[in-house]
Amino acid sequence: MAFKLLPSTDKAALARLMRSWSADVVALGNGRPVPGDTAPELASANVALTTTVGFGPRVFELAGNKPAGLDDLPVMRHDRLRDEWSGGDLLILVGADDELSVVHAVRRFVADAKPFAVPVWRQTGFWNSTGPDGKPVTGRNLFGQVDGTGNPAVGTPEFDATVWAADGSTTVVVRRIKLNLDTWDELTRSEQERAVGRKLSTGAPLTGTAEHDELNLAARDADGRPAIAANAHARLSHHSENDGRRIFRKGLNYVHDTGTNRESGLIFLSYQADIAGQFLPLLARLDAADALNEWTTTIGSAVFAIPPGFHPTGWIGEKLLG
Repeated sequence: MAFKLLPSTDKAALARLMRSWSADVVALGNGRPVPGDTAPELASANVALTTTVGFGPRVFELAGNKPAGLDDLPVMRHDRLRDEWSGGDLLILVGADDELSVVHAVRRFVADAKPFAVPVWRQTGFWNSTGPDGKPVTGRNLFGQVDGTGNPAVGTPEFDATVWAADGSTTVVVRRIKLNLDTWDELTRSEQERAVGRKLSTGAPLTGTAEHDELNLAARDADGRPAIAANAHARLSHHSENDGRRIFRKGLNYVHDTGTNRESGLIFLSYQADIAGQFLPLLARLDAADALNEWTTTIGSAVFAIPPGFHPTGWIGEKLLG
């Protein structure tokens, strides 16, 4: 969820909020109630609860030293952005194996923020990255696609170069993407795979047999056409087609019910060291030609800087706000 800072919140007040949130992060992550918790029994251990805090562009009007490129993204041709899903001065991203723990944690963060900031949007999603055998797998989005195969592997030099700035910070882009499942379901399976450039069954490229096989972008089919179409999502987003640019993407499926109406989609999270240098050129390329544009519409967009982690005796954003 995202918050808007109150007009009275200056740098010193924001630092007080970050100290409070830091104590909450430690307590809740260890299954302990936070000070003043009105429902301490809801603080649960062993649910893998994690919290990420981000700073929007306005924070740096208070604190200075804004990361390069941390500006609201330009509106793309296929965007239909809504205010209720866009922008924000602060980000709280809470995840856990147990939804009750997430809901409780968010309540505590909102309560502690009340003197300093008010919520502007809240998005809830889900993702399954565990296979039937209990081993980690790449999750699937609501189109049925294996989503995130091309990510750099965590812990590798490639991942570090993609995600981390020199000071240990990163940035995240949050895009709320509505999926038109009804018209997607009208396609044949081969048409769906051609739009993506990968097999729905395994996530393997159309030129391979296993999920992590490298794309052969030079391959041709029996009719002499590119085996992976020129406008296929997998081709257009591939680092070799983008001057080596990479991002680390994570997804959350969402459904938003209003009465009998249901909106379905993907909360797309892109992590990178430099939004302007890595994400924006990729976004512009996909907006111009991606086959999936016919079935997807971005309705929310926000950008945040993620400060480095903090030591037990420190707090979130200490170097920036201290």
